[in-house]
Amino acid sequence: MNKSKKIFTNVRVIILLVLLALAVIAINPNPFAKGVSIRSVDIGSPASLAGIESPKPSSNPMSKERIISINNEPINNINDYYSFESSLKVNRTVMIKTNRGTYRVLTEYKTEYMFNETTNETTTIVYNDTIDLGLNVYNAPTTNVIKGLDLQGGTRVLLEPEDEVSNDEMDIVLANIKERLNVYGLSDIVVRPVSDLSGNQYILIEVAGANEEEVKELVSKQGKFEAKIGNAVVFTGGNDITYVCRSADCSGIDPSSGCWQTNDGQWACRFRFSISLSPEAARRQAETTKDLEVVIEEGNQEYLNESLDLYLDNQNVDSLRIGAELKGSDVTDIQISGSGAGSTNQEAMFNSLENMKRLQTILVTGSLPVKLNIAKTDTISPSLGKEFVKNAFLIGIIALVVISLIIFLRYRKIEISLPMIINLVSEVIIIFGIAALIGWNIDIAAIAGIVIVIGTGVDHLIVISDELLRKEQQVFFNWKQRINNAFFIIMAAYFTTFVAMLPLIRAGAGLLKGFAITTIIGISVGVFITRPAFAAIVEILLKDKL
Repeated sequence: MNKSKKIFTNVRVIILLVLLALAVIAINPNPFAKGVSIRSVDIGSPASLAGIESPKPSSNPMSKERIISINNEPINNINDYYSFESSLKVNRTVMIKTNRGTYRVLTEYKTEYMFNETTNETTTIVYNDTIDLGLNVYNAPTTNVIKGLDLQGGTRVLLEPEDEVSNDEMDIVLANIKERLNVYGLSDIVVRPVSDLSGNQYILIEVAGANEEEVKELVSKQGKFEAKIGNAVVFTGGNDITYVCRSADCSGIDPSSGCWQTNDGQWACRFRFSISLSPEAARRQAETTKDLEVVIEEGNQEYLNESLDLYLDNQNVDSLRIGAELKGSDVTDIQISGSGAGSTNQEAMFNSLENMKRLQTILVTGSLPVKLNIAKTDTISPSLGKEFVKNAFLIGIIALVVISLIIFLRYRKIEISLPMIINLVSEVIIIFGIAALIGWNIDIAAIAGIVIVIGTGVDHLIVISDELLRKEQQVFFNWKQRINNAFFIIMAAYFTTFVAMLPLIRAGAGLLKGFAITTIIGISVGVFITRPAFAAIVEILLKDKL
């Protein structure tokens, strides 16, 4: 049997090849992918009204909807997209073609609002020559490997519960936060519990391509919503609400009130949207209103003598008059309203719609069981992440070339240097494959872990090679004993590294978890899969030469 046949029929090599194939399938590489993928769709935006939906949080990068052309003009990258968007005219219908279908979208002017935290003022910028389609896009991914926040930009928020929470309560908090962010229209979300070495509980949230203020506003408030008539609570957010309208036909700026200028020169706008109550909540409302008195006000309008007061986190956000016809009636469909203010008409309209959007989200998801405080926030620029990936890839190529040269100079045997390089590359591919399969984000900490894995891998492969090439004591050591001797050293180093990584999973409130997990996965793959395969290959290639 020739050596190549022996290699490819070896059990250890077969296991390695199978894992490599599965890793490549999980990664699903497509370096020629063109277009822009949809990260999220703004609720109520032109794109949303046309039927384009935000991707599900659980969807992998390669499965996200991808824009191929607009008005039959090819969109190859994000520069093409924004260049074409800037050339569109207002109130025109454009045809957006994706890998899933074609949509007719009516264009609108692009408006930006810049908030200054120092002065608490918002500056409104209206671009009369550009269009806002309501799409948050990025260059089409070429693999299923998810880049972490450090590499693609976005917002990271570290929350600390005000009181200690049980595991069941933590599960509720995590599910609620994920639901809030999803309902709000954000995707590419990571929400997970973490703790530090002192046992303090935290919640880590990472949202790619999101604004820091909107994330903080959504996740830092408990979101306890109550609707009261007098002192009686008639319904709350969550289970008491069976439907919340978020489409343009039953939500938005109230046409009967609109926007107006106040006495101090500020502007205010009133929003309204429809909700449906559960039968139980409707009965509570009927029971509470049946004994109220009817009063006649200006214009012969008949109302009940108590109003429906809306409280968010124990603060009154609005009071609604109750029509006399609702006395003792278990009506399930009602209107919720509120307002927003600003220094200009556009700013007031924007703030009003943002307040409506947050209130709708809280009514859908309900309140958190515990109050959360913001411990730390970070905003990462996408350009910095892109530059880091580029430099890391370049340095990786250079390092691989240098390692190859050193190994060849050390052994002067292609039978050792070539399998060693192939082994190291295989480890990295399998690590990325596992990360893609389980949805683990590759961030700077994870890349540092991969560097550690490669470093320990080189060390272990040298130990194996040195043991197999030993000239002395060949009488007393057969090939199996030499390999066992090498793996005794390797296993001792493996368990030392494994134990050292465990505390890092919780260090820094879990911010080093990516480093620890990636290192553990990498060294485990190396010790149990790739390095035994390397030993088998080298044994087959060198057994007759020594």
